[in-house]
Amino acid sequence: MPDTGKPLRQSVSLPPRTARRVRALAKARRSSANRVIAELVESGLEVQERARERFFELADRLTRSTDSAEQKRLKEELARLTFGS
Repeated sequence: MPDTGKPLRQSVSLPPRTARRVRALAKARRSSANRVIAELVESGLEVQERARERFFELADRLTRSTDSAEQKRLKEELARLTFGS
């Protein structure tokens, strides 16, 4: 999704290992570290939004379900989304 606003400068401190990984990605892509960081942040935000949508989809299915086996499976999946494996 294209951003039509003017870019804003932000300062961020990265742990050394993460900074090395960002620089390596930038070099491999022949891009700047700033561009790589921006792409990674955008990607992470999209993943987070998809997980949020998935959570609400599962919660909606759980409230409509009358099958106890399906309810149990949905509860387990919701727990994994919320608390991890």
